[in-house]
Amino acid sequence: MVVASNRAAAGVYADRGGPVLVAGLRELGFDVDGPQVVPDGEPVAEALAAAVAAAYDVVLTTGGTGLTPGDLTPEMTRRVVDREVPGLAEAIRAHGVANGVPTAALSRGLAGLAGRTLVVNLPGSTGGCRDGLAVLAPVLVHAVEQVGGGDHPASE
Repeated sequence: MVVASNRAAAGVYADRGGPVLVAGLRELGFDVDGPQVVPDGEPVAEALAAAVAAAYDVVLTTGGTGLTPGDLTPEMTRRVVDREVPGLAEAIRAHGVANGVPTAALSRGLAGLAGRTLVVNLPGSTGGCRDGLAVLAPVLVHAVEQVGGGDHPASE
């Protein structure tokens, strides 16, 4: 779990999105480390690269997906991922818009595979984190199984 926030990393305020994601991932049955709070930019790429090297199944990021000049999480993520999984990021944006948050369409978050680690960028707001979990909950375990080489269950 990586939180990209210049102000939270500097201690200006406490991160609130990371704990939402930790609770949501634990509810899905994942063991969770973090959240690791870092300033946006290069520290995000470094934290993601370290998580991939540690062979985490999933890394969720929160923050740094907007339009401000300092929002660089998607660019840092793109440096680390080998293959993008655009449907996840599209579904997260669509879910937010459909649930009355038109600004969800402005999120530039992406999702992709870095080796065998699935990386998903989520917005920095607690609502954006909850929306992201709502989209990920029904597919995340299956996605991790697929990345690990699992096959689709036999259909009857």
